[in-house]
Amino acid sequence: MSQDLELFPIGNCAASALIDTQGRYVWACAPRVDGDPFFSSLLSGADPADDDSSGLWSVEVENKAQVAQAYRRNTPILRTEITDTAGARLEIIDFCPRYRQFGRLYRPLAFVRLIRPLEGTPRIRIRLRPMVDYGSAPAGLTMGSNHIRYVGGETTLRLTTDGPVSHLADERTFRLEEPISLFLGPDEGFENDVTTTTLRMLRETTDYWRHWVRTLSVPLEWQEAVIRAAITLKLCAHEDTGAIVAAMTTSIPEHPVEIGEVARNWDYRYCWLRDAYYVVQALNRLGAADILENYLTYLRNLVDQVGKDGRVQPVYGVGLEPVLTERVAPNLPGYRGMGPVRVGNQAHEHMQYDVFGQIVLSTVQAFFDERLIRPAMVEDFYALEWVGDRAFELHDQPDASLWEFRGHEAVHTYSSVMCWAACDRLGNAAHKLGLADRARFWNRRAKKIRATIERQAWNKKLGRYVSTFGGDQLDASLLQMIDVRYVSPTDPRMVATMQAVEKGLRRGEFMLRYALPDDFGEPKTAFNFCTFWLIEALHLSGRTDQARELFEEMLSRRTKAGLLSEDISFDGKELWGNYPQTYSLVGLINCATLLSRPWSSVR
Repeated sequence: MSQDLELFPIGNCAASALIDTQGRYVWACAPRVDGDPFFSSLLSGADPADDDSSGLWSVEVENKAQVAQAYRRNTPILRTEITDTAGARLEIIDFCPRYRQFGRLYRPLAFVRLIRPLEGTPRIRIRLRPMVDYGSAPAGLTMGSNHIRYVGGETTLRLTTDGPVSHLADERTFRLEEPISLFLGPDEGFENDVTTTTLRMLRETTDYWRHWVRTLSVPLEWQEAVIRAAITLKLCAHEDTGAIVAAMTTSIPEHPVEIGEVARNWDYRYCWLRDAYYVVQALNRLGAADILENYLTYLRNLVDQVGKDGRVQPVYGVGLEPVLTERVAPNLPGYRGMGPVRVGNQAHEHMQYDVFGQIVLSTVQAFFDERLIRPAMVEDFYALEWVGDRAFELHDQPDASLWEFRGHEAVHTYSSVMCWAACDRLGNAAHKLGLADRARFWNRRAKKIRATIERQAWNKKLGRYVSTFGGDQLDASLLQMIDVRYVSPTDPRMVATMQAVEKGLRRGEFMLRYALPDDFGEPKTAFNFCTFWLIEALHLSGRTDQARELFEEMLSRRTKAGLLSEDISFDGKELWGNYPQTYSLVGLINCATLLSRPWSSVR
């Protein structure tokens, strides 16, 4: 069976992995989410069930008959139950430890597998085959009495176990008569009993996640979907620096790739300021202030690093790295063989001026939110003003847009609206701080940008807003003019624009970003986030029944893990693009909170 996106993420905000429907690790990177994939089967182009497959960690059950999987309630802890043809059963518990210890969070680069017989005596074979240098070679192996070291890559990992080490090293089939604990983590000694310790880790990790979920203000309806999306968004945060990555993967194609066609394959394992803004916005709606606070630390460091005269990029590395040189990994054939596999992202070179708005919009809440441990102060406001200066300076200049066109530039309406939002929100912050002169200053600038947008982005002949200054085309980002409060959803100009966007970009149940050919041809799949934008617009324009129906349709397209990738085929039968995609999960949360009946209806 070829690989698909029916994948279950596990993680702890330092480590993460994707596990397929057979309980196999097929993707995980070290030492960070943007590092070398030591489990790379997802992009190997091979069936992970084949004997010669590599870049995976599997528990093979002899005469396997049935597999059932589910997360432990309100956690990213995965339980896989496998039954053989004779009725013997086992369970596998997979998780990354995360809990408070010694007054701080314990979240190592580590993966725990607990294998336990449930009925009868299954016969199993464990295949642990990490690769190094993006699939170039298998990791080297050295053995001790109770551990195996995997060496030769960017990170050395050590497997500590109370199971038969030689059986694991030789991939020998054996009877599972007693539980086995496996801890794959840092290359250091494991001082305590591995079973007792990993079971404690399981308990404390379960407690951590369930307590975190209890802090969320979830909507009455669709709670399970919202909680799963929120947990997964948190897994996309790299807590050490505060970065939030767009997805855990690289180079899942946006659509099926035909012979001779250039694939739309991109590396999303980095922190886009735009994507991160949407993530913190969605989690704020659920009351998850911890992600906001940590991301604000990332932003403050970034603002200091760039400096007033520096260029603000749309994307940075997890560790604030500005250079993300894009290259091809030649030894990974790609998802279903649809390469190339890209490492790095050329977007770090782009001019995308909406980023000024996203920096300010992400930060401005800190001037008002009394929950925060470190609320924003006057000094933070002054340190942020140069971002508004750049927004005002560049609001009417051409850029690559949020869609990151590689072959052309224009003055994009969305970018200009976000520059307006930067100045408008700085005015709000200044007012809150009692800085009346600065509030008037930024309000005047916002007013000037608005006048430019109304003059250049409103097409009188067509009677609607357009995607570029002086143009006549549409793109779905025009719907975001409502979200940033640039215009009311009932404004006749916006009503006309919403109608045109739906008519021009909707394909069946789903939405395109734009319909015109770009650097790589015409779009062949719909963009999930844009469909959620449409759902919001339908509701806000009074078509709530249609919005709810379309939202239920989107929920039905999620994977078994309850998640979405970036794109979907026009017929809705298959997901494409990097996974799990933060944009898509943000859309799910936003629409659920918007459409749900209130809690007061059942209290």
